[in-house]
Amino acid sequence: MSALRAPASPGTRPAAAPRRAPLTSLPGGAADRGRRLDAVRAPLQATSGVPFLVLCAVILAGALLAALLLNTSMARGSYEASRLQAEVGHVAQDVQSHQEKLRAAEASLAERATRLGMVPAEDPTMISIEKRAKVGVGEADAGADATLGP
Repeated sequence: MSALRAPASPGTRPAAAPRRAPLTSLPGGAADRGRRLDAVRAPLQATSGVPFLVLCAVILAGALLAALLLNTSMARGSYEASRLQAEVGHVAQDVQSHQEKLRAAEASLAERATRLGMVPAEDPTMISIEKRAKVGVGEADAGADATLGP
């Protein structure tokens, strides 16, 4: 037990403490003025820790407010993203249903045209309005001029 020491026996002397250098005064101190003690005035304005505490509180409040705003904006963005994903899913379903309707209409187009009394064109000729020319000239019109009007 190192914390407990045995009492010193009457015939032993305690170990001598190391010698220290004598204390000397600094220039401009009380020894230079010739007096041993001087009365010291209290500082005119004592420093207070309140401004530092206010600064710490403001920084903490600002950090908490920034975290709250960041969290709120991220939550709003998450809700917006999930809403947009749901909307994209609905639009994709609509596109698929319209494509199916279009394929069905294309398949029944020839039958519907025949019921209306239409006959397939043997030699179609198409006209381009932008170029003002015949495009896809049929065999019957192959010898004719391919440009239209003035």
